[in-house]
Amino acid sequence: MKKRVLCLVTDGFEETELVTPVNLLRRGGVEVVMVTWDGGTATGRGGIRLLPDAEFSAVKPEDFDVLMIPGGPGVMDLLKDGRAVSLAREFHQSGRTVAAICAAPLILKEAGILEGRAFTAHFSVHGELPGVTDGRVVADGPVVTSRGPGTAVDFGLALVKLLAGDQVASEVAAGIMA
Repeated sequence: MKKRVLCLVTDGFEETELVTPVNLLRRGGVEVVMVTWDGGTATGRGGIRLLPDAEFSAVKPEDFDVLMIPGGPGVMDLLKDGRAVSLAREFHQSGRTVAAICAAPLILKEAGILEGRAFTAHFSVHGELPGVTDGRVVADGPVVTSRGPGTAVDFGLALVKLLAGDQVASEVAAGIMA
Protein backbone atom coordinates (compact mmCIF):
# COMPACT_ATOMS: atom_id res chain seq x y z
CA MET A 1 0.00 0.00 0.00
CA LYS A 2 1.31 3.42 -0.97
CA LYS A 3 2.47 5.57 1.94
CA ARG A 4 0.68 8.90 2.37
CA VAL A 5 1.74 12.25 3.80
CA LEU A 6 -0.66 14.99 4.86
CA CYS A 7 1.02 18.37 4.48
CA LEU A 8 -0.46 21.37 6.28
CA VAL A 9 -0.08 24.68 4.43
CA THR A 10 -1.01 28.16 5.62
CA ASP A 11 -0.21 31.70 4.57
CA GLY A 12 3.36 32.57 5.51
CA PHE A 13 4.77 29.08 4.80
CA GLU A 14 8.45 28.87 3.91
CA GLU A 15 8.44 27.85 0.23
CA THR A 16 11.66 25.81 0.24
CA GLU A 17 10.57 23.86 3.31
CA LEU A 18 7.32 22.89 1.60
CA VAL A 19 8.17 22.39 -2.05
CA THR A 20 11.48 20.58 -1.63
CA PRO A 21 10.30 17.76 0.69
CA VAL A 22 7.03 17.36 -1.25
CA ASN A 23 8.94 17.07 -4.51
CA LEU A 24 11.37 14.52 -3.10
CA LEU A 25 8.61 12.46 -1.51
CA ARG A 26 6.64 12.37 -4.77
CA ARG A 27 9.79 11.38 -6.69
CA GLY A 28 10.07 8.52 -4.19
CA GLY A 29 6.58 7.28 -4.95
CA VAL A 30 5.01 8.64 -1.76
CA GLU A 31 1.59 10.27 -2.08
CA VAL A 32 1.57 13.78 -0.61
CA VAL A 33 -1.64 15.73 -0.17
CA MET A 34 -1.14 19.43 0.54
CA VAL A 35 -4.10 20.99 2.35
CA THR A 36 -5.18 24.38 3.58
CA TRP A 37 -7.96 24.72 6.14
CA ASP A 38 -10.35 26.25 3.59
CA GLY A 39 -9.00 24.85 0.31
CA GLY A 40 -7.98 28.31 -0.89
CA THR A 41 -4.55 29.32 -2.04
CA ALA A 42 -1.81 30.04 0.46
CA THR A 43 0.84 32.69 -0.05
CA GLY A 44 4.33 31.84 1.11
CA ARG A 45 6.86 34.01 2.85
CA GLY A 46 8.45 34.92 -0.48
CA GLY A 47 5.13 35.73 -2.16
CA ILE A 48 4.73 32.46 -4.06
CA ARG A 49 1.08 31.38 -4.18
CA LEU A 50 0.25 27.70 -3.77
CA LEU A 51 -2.96 26.00 -4.80
CA PRO A 52 -3.40 23.09 -2.38
CA ASP A 53 -4.48 19.61 -3.42
CA ALA A 54 -7.52 19.72 -1.14
CA GLU A 55 -9.40 21.45 1.62
CA PHE A 56 -8.65 19.95 5.02
CA SER A 57 -12.30 18.94 5.57
CA ALA A 58 -12.16 16.81 2.38
CA VAL A 59 -9.48 14.46 3.74
CA LYS A 60 -9.47 11.89 6.51
CA PRO A 61 -6.36 12.39 8.67
CA GLU A 62 -6.55 8.74 9.78
CA ASP A 63 -5.78 7.73 6.16
CA PHE A 64 -2.28 9.24 6.33
CA ASP A 65 0.99 7.83 7.67
CA VAL A 66 2.75 11.15 8.30
CA LEU A 67 1.78 14.71 9.13
CA MET A 68 4.28 17.18 7.69
CA ILE A 69 4.34 20.83 8.78
CA PRO A 70 6.59 23.32 6.98
CA GLY A 71 7.90 26.33 8.83
CA GLY A 72 7.88 30.03 8.18
CA PRO A 73 6.03 32.92 9.83
CA GLY A 74 2.71 31.13 9.25
CA VAL A 75 3.58 28.75 12.09
CA MET A 76 2.55 31.45 14.57
CA ASP A 77 -0.92 31.57 13.01
CA LEU A 78 -1.16 27.78 13.20
CA LEU A 79 -0.24 27.95 16.89
CA LYS A 80 -2.89 30.56 17.63
CA ASP A 81 -5.54 28.66 15.68
CA GLY A 82 -4.93 25.42 17.61
CA ARG A 83 -6.12 22.93 14.97
CA ALA A 84 -2.58 22.04 13.89
CA VAL A 85 -1.63 21.33 17.51
CA SER A 86 -4.65 19.02 17.91
CA LEU A 87 -3.89 17.29 14.61
CA ALA A 88 -0.24 16.74 15.54
CA ARG A 89 -1.31 15.33 18.91
CA GLU A 90 -3.80 13.00 17.17
CA PHE A 91 -1.13 11.68 14.78
CA HIS A 92 1.34 11.17 17.59
CA GLN A 93 -1.12 9.47 19.94
CA SER A 94 -2.01 6.99 17.20
CA GLY A 95 1.68 6.12 16.67
CA ARG A 96 2.02 7.87 13.34
CA THR A 97 4.93 10.09 12.37
CA VAL A 98 4.91 13.85 12.76
CA ALA A 99 7.50 15.81 10.76
CA ALA A 100 8.22 19.51 11.30
CA ILE A 101 10.87 21.87 9.97
CA CYS A 102 12.11 25.34 10.96
CA ALA A 103 9.70 26.96 13.46
CA ALA A 104 7.09 24.18 13.11
CA PRO A 105 8.53 22.18 16.04
CA LEU A 106 6.81 24.85 18.17
CA ILE A 107 3.55 23.13 17.20
CA LEU A 108 4.97 19.79 18.34
CA LYS A 109 6.03 21.35 21.64
CA GLU A 110 2.54 22.75 22.19
CA ALA A 111 1.10 19.31 21.41
CA GLY A 112 3.34 17.74 24.08
CA ILE A 113 5.21 15.64 21.53
CA LEU A 114 8.79 16.84 22.10
CA GLU A 115 9.06 15.95 25.78
CA GLY A 116 11.85 13.41 26.26
CA ARG A 117 12.75 13.40 22.55
CA ALA A 118 15.72 14.65 20.57
CA PHE A 119 14.74 17.35 18.08
CA THR A 120 16.03 20.35 16.17
CA ALA A 121 14.56 23.61 14.88
CA HIS A 122 15.46 26.98 13.37
CA PHE A 123 17.79 29.06 15.55
CA SER A 124 15.16 31.82 15.80
CA VAL A 125 12.95 29.62 18.02
CA HIS A 126 15.65 27.92 20.12
CA GLY A 127 14.75 30.11 23.11
CA GLU A 128 11.21 28.70 23.08
CA LEU A 129 12.35 25.08 22.74
CA PRO A 130 14.36 23.87 25.73
CA GLY A 131 16.53 20.90 24.83
CA VAL A 132 16.80 21.64 21.11
CA THR A 133 19.82 20.04 19.41
CA ASP A 134 21.87 21.26 16.48
CA GLY A 135 21.43 18.41 13.98
CA ARG A 136 20.40 19.13 10.38
CA VAL A 137 17.66 16.49 10.66
CA VAL A 138 16.81 14.69 13.88
CA ALA A 139 14.62 11.59 13.88
CA ASP A 140 13.58 10.25 17.27
CA GLY A 141 11.00 7.52 16.92
CA PRO A 142 7.92 8.90 15.17
CA VAL A 143 9.16 12.51 15.32
CA VAL A 144 11.28 13.99 12.52
CA THR A 145 12.51 17.57 12.74
CA SER A 146 14.83 19.79 10.74
CA ARG A 147 16.36 23.26 11.00
CA GLY A 148 15.21 25.30 8.01
CA PRO A 149 15.35 26.02 4.29
CA GLY A 150 19.02 25.02 4.07
CA THR A 151 18.19 21.54 5.39
CA ALA A 152 15.04 20.95 3.32
CA VAL A 153 16.73 18.43 1.00
CA ASP A 154 18.05 16.45 3.97
CA PHE A 155 14.60 16.60 5.60
CA GLY A 156 12.86 15.43 2.43
CA LEU A 157 15.31 12.58 1.87
CA ALA A 158 14.94 11.47 5.51
CA LEU A 159 11.19 11.25 4.98
CA VAL A 160 11.66 9.33 1.70
CA LYS A 161 13.94 6.90 3.53
CA LEU A 162 11.40 6.49 6.34
CA LEU A 163 8.47 5.86 4.00
CA ALA A 164 10.00 4.23 0.92
CA GLY A 165 13.26 2.73 2.22
CA ASP A 166 17.00 3.19 1.80
CA GLN A 167 17.13 2.08 -1.85
CA VAL A 168 14.48 4.55 -3.02
CA ALA A 169 16.00 7.36 -0.94
CA SER A 170 19.41 6.65 -2.55
CA GLU A 171 17.84 6.70 -6.03
CA VAL A 172 16.05 9.99 -5.36
CA ALA A 173 19.24 11.51 -3.93
CA ALA A 174 21.22 10.37 -6.99
CA GLY A 175 18.57 11.79 -9.30
CA ILE A 176 18.90 15.26 -7.80
CA MET A 177 22.68 14.93 -7.37
CA ALA A 178 22.48 15.28 -3.58
